[in-house]
Amino acid sequence: MSVYRPAVSTARLLLLTAAASALAGAAAAQSNPPAQPDAVLDDVVVTASPFGVSQRASTIATDVIDEQALATAPAQSLGDLLAGQPGLRSTSFAPGASRPVIRGLSGPRVQVLTNGIGLIDASSVSPDHAVATDPAEASRIEVVRGPSTLIYGGSAIGGVVNIIDNRIPTEQPEGGIDGVISTQASSVDDGRSIFGRVTVGAGPFAFNIDGVSRSSDDYDIPSPARSQRLADEDGEPRGPGGTQPNSYTDLKAWGVGGSYIGDKGFFGVSYKDTESEYGTVAEPTVFIQLHQTREDVRGEYNFDTGPFRALRGSYGHAEYTHTEFEGPGEPGTVFNSDGQEGRVDLIQRKSSLFGGEWNGAIGFQGLSRTFEAIGEEAFVPTSTTDEAGIYTVQRIDRGPVGFEGGLRYDRHTVSATPLGGVTELEREFDNVSASIAGFLRPAPGLFLGLSLAHNERAPSEVELFADGLHIATAAYETGDLTLDTEKVNTLEGTVHYDGGRVSGDLHVYGSKYDGFIDERPTGGVFTSDEGEEFPIFQFVQTDATFYGFEAEGEYALWEAGASKLALEGAVDYVHAETDLGPAARIPPWSVTGRLAWSSKPLDATLEVRRVAEQDRVADLERPTDAYTLVNLSGAWRPLADRNVTVFAEARNLTDEEAREHVSFLKDIAPMPGRNFRVGVAYRF
Repeated sequence: MSVYRPAVSTARLLLLTAAASALAGAAAAQSNPPAQPDAVLDDVVVTASPFGVSQRASTIATDVIDEQALATAPAQSLGDLLAGQPGLRSTSFAPGASRPVIRGLSGPRVQVLTNGIGLIDASSVSPDHAVATDPAEASRIEVVRGPSTLIYGGSAIGGVVNIIDNRIPTEQPEGGIDGVISTQASSVDDGRSIFGRVTVGAGPFAFNIDGVSRSSDDYDIPSPARSQRLADEDGEPRGPGGTQPNSYTDLKAWGVGGSYIGDKGFFGVSYKDTESEYGTVAEPTVFIQLHQTREDVRGEYNFDTGPFRALRGSYGHAEYTHTEFEGPGEPGTVFNSDGQEGRVDLIQRKSSLFGGEWNGAIGFQGLSRTFEAIGEEAFVPTSTTDEAGIYTVQRIDRGPVGFEGGLRYDRHTVSATPLGGVTELEREFDNVSASIAGFLRPAPGLFLGLSLAHNERAPSEVELFADGLHIATAAYETGDLTLDTEKVNTLEGTVHYDGGRVSGDLHVYGSKYDGFIDERPTGGVFTSDEGEEFPIFQFVQTDATFYGFEAEGEYALWEAGASKLALEGAVDYVHAETDLGPAARIPPWSVTGRLAWSSKPLDATLEVRRVAEQDRVADLERPTDAYTLVNLSGAWRPLADRNVTVFAEARNLTDEEAREHVSFLKDIAPMPGRNFRVGVAYRF
């Protein structure tokens, strides 16, 4: 059945126009004098808004991991790397596949981006599907917690993780060349990794090449893989400990890119290739091979005069294949994703309004993706998703007081032929999201913000069309073709304080969902051909309430010059209730304390993290016990004239059994045991 979708065609035309404008602007740049850039702060978070907002002036919760921290960060997948940040956890579906969980929300409610464009992979479809990028490739990772980032559409209803790389250079490297080389090894899984990136400038051109290789064996565990609760329920012994079966990983990725950089802007292209193989843990012989190729185009043109100061365009196309092997040489289900996404942003020129500084932007976003599942265990049909959106965000800052707001409209279309059906079905959703916020600076270093956001999300292809046994979740999943738009209203209060020796952040939020899409057991049982029984789950809509808070702070015990000894702390909590009972896989509260020493030659941190038990569980969900992790890390820079860092970490020093409650595998796969990690990074 052929369907004409003019809204998406318009979006594609806008993307092509933006790319052409960026190219023309860059080509003409050499004959024009350089534009005077606006002042840029080190802590500006571009993911929070197109014109960038400082973390200390943001009314929404943000986190940033910069290039220096990433160079010495553990070699692991995205979700595991971010787990432990306030409000963040990991799906922990084996080391090869972990996705961020934000305030208890995951899957299609958390948008993972690369340079502001979707990954166009299958990681949101199932927890055993890996994110098709590695954190080592990033020069910066920005996280926005909560639904206020409406510029990214309904898939950001829970939050955004934006992986920013330097594959398309936006400025010339200082001295004509810069880069980083980082390598490390870990004991708990015999892990090995190496990453390298080099950017070279030549006249108005800049070129980048990067690559990462990461591999690990099955990781050591401090207890039997099966939890005591599962063993008691089944009436079977827990089994041996030692290592977590089928938890190995092997990833290789490389990319190249280049830009033409002029006085008025830039235009660049890039190519990336990712290959990954990893064990699923859920089954002892099943492993997954993933391959994605991706092409990106980005450009920016800065205007001399007029109401807009810049035009930015981004476009990405990716082809993704994910094959689940039942054993060596036995391919099973294959998932394919082929799609393209792009956006255009017109950044308003900074001006004065009501006696304050006025910033704003208007944007357009288009998405088209075909998702295909082939094989006996395909639980979703081939589907096509098209989306076109238009949005604006505005901010007035008068110093002691300010306001901001945003508005977005989306047309979202999902079409598929249901499994076992003969007629293609199509659902269209018109979604409107809006936000408004006010903020005060009542005293030096103190920022108070209050925001109200309304966000709408269209159901995903899984929620609509699923109809089959899903081995990863050990359930027979059934979608609902009649699902409506999921809507949420969120009120969030923000406090930033920087008083010299004392600094901190507090975010308190409450969300009320209308039509929350939840997966609930029907009470029925599906029996496989092998005689195994699986519960039947159905996607349903109900009302839900989420509320919680995140807080983090620092107190400088002693400080002299570049040396400092500080106490750091963080705590988070989320409560989630639906009309059908507690929501599933909601993380328990956690509290983290650190004693941190920092100086030019040496950094060292002692960390103690306590995660509570979780006994507020959904139907057929088991509780998890509390645990405490003790971690010690250090980084040494031995050469005054070279940016060389030797780093080491001891994690889970007490070798404690810990299970991540938000993981589908929590009862068959504890977190890794005691781990020693060493490495060296050289930035030039």
